[in-house]
Amino acid sequence: MYDLKPYLQLIDQVIEKGPYKADWDSLSRVPPPRWYVQGKFGIFIHWGVYSVPAFGNEWYPRNMYIQGTREFEHHIKTYGPHKHFGYKDFIPLFRAEKFDADAWAALFQAAGARYVVPVAEHHDGFQMYKSEISHWNAAEMGPKRDVLGELKEAVEKRGMALGASSHRMEHWFFMSHGKEFESDIHEPMQRGDFYWPAMEEPGNFADLHAASPSQEYLQDWLVRCCELVDRYQPSLVYFDWWIQHSQAKPYLKKFAAYYYNRAAEWGKSVAITYKHEAFMFDTAIPDVERGQFADSKPYPWQSDTAIARNSWCYTEGNDYKSARSILCDLIDIVSKNGCMLLNVGPRPDGTIGQEDQAVLKSIGAWMHINGEAIHDTHVWRRAMEGPTRVQEGQFTDGTEKQFTKEDIRFTAKGRCIYASVLAWPEDGKVLIKSLAAPSNANLPTFQGIILDVDVLGCNEKPVWQQNGEGLHVSCPGMQSDMPVVIRVTVD
Repeated sequence: MYDLKPYLQLIDQVIEKGPYKADWDSLSRVPPPRWYVQGKFGIFIHWGVYSVPAFGNEWYPRNMYIQGTREFEHHIKTYGPHKHFGYKDFIPLFRAEKFDADAWAALFQAAGARYVVPVAEHHDGFQMYKSEISHWNAAEMGPKRDVLGELKEAVEKRGMALGASSHRMEHWFFMSHGKEFESDIHEPMQRGDFYWPAMEEPGNFADLHAASPSQEYLQDWLVRCCELVDRYQPSLVYFDWWIQHSQAKPYLKKFAAYYYNRAAEWGKSVAITYKHEAFMFDTAIPDVERGQFADSKPYPWQSDTAIARNSWCYTEGNDYKSARSILCDLIDIVSKNGCMLLNVGPRPDGTIGQEDQAVLKSIGAWMHINGEAIHDTHVWRRAMEGPTRVQEGQFTDGTEKQFTKEDIRFTAKGRCIYASVLAWPEDGKVLIKSLAAPSNANLPTFQGIILDVDVLGCNEKPVWQQNGEGLHVSCPGMQSDMPVVIRVTVD
């Protein structure tokens, strides 16, 4: 069993010597990284042992042990009783024989991504990287490859930033239902084992004091996260939801102080993203899962979503979003000071499916022409105009939004204002009301001087006129079922 004490002592020493302490006041002094704020678009990767059954979603390892679920019945029918074939028995089938980190990185870069965030450890407790803490990792089992290490090399040599995602906290209860019947989870377990601890799940996940993780488990969690930082020096660490538990708070502060201090040693700007209120506001970057904000925010934030509506990992029969739908969300999010982290789910052999590739290539083709309206931009005085309001909150991406030609989103950079028309009209005529001619009224309206107007991706020069109604732009030569960007040069 791995001895945690030396690493826990090291963590305390780094925090004691570094500029950041394990308290919210100190941690609030860490600014959001410029590379992240300007990058706007990243790729999330859910890939692991759960990709092998390819059924339901990435919660298969939990649901397969819950009697009466589709996953439970599917598992018995397909693989036999749980006592003979449990979740651990999928590991030898996770071979990743066609995994090519360079090919992945090239695809993500071509899609316009500036950063890549693989899941380093999901709720199932299987690490996708080399670790001294547990032998249940991809470097020693299954593929027998350091997946995170290979991706780091491939991603960073292309100038993208590498992040890492930890969902370890949920492992505390994730496999617990396997103890309710005869299954492989009844084997003797101790720290470091695959199914440890498989404790009773909270009756109410909103009760942040119920079913508290033990001190030993939280120390193990902290050391795993700090090992991940030291071994791979990620530019971003993403945490999933259950870290907001009351017993985790002291360990979150310690991790953040350790990570920020290590980054200071490296001379590197890093970020932590979190959900709910796990971190004190202004000490890390808030994240909205499968959703977004309705209005612009004065602080950077992130939306994490997936190409598939029904699952984060590869499953047979995934319900895929269109590239157009994703681009509309990306444009909306960036106009409101956010970044999008878009998930792909590779197959267990390490290939990225044709559906995911097609979406990423379509996004890349659009970004090649219009990326200047996304990357390195900042918010304008208005984020949007038009009749369609985006529903605020998490898990709101289940249906495709129906935008009109009047739905326009704004970003700005240098002397350019970018007006992204989310549904380009067939006649090529657009009215941008927010760019109406200056008036004498004492209102916070546009007062700049328009020098020129272009439609990105169109060789035809648009005809434009500004009056009291707004900026009229006519470009009938532009035909597109994707969002179209109008670049307005001002003085």
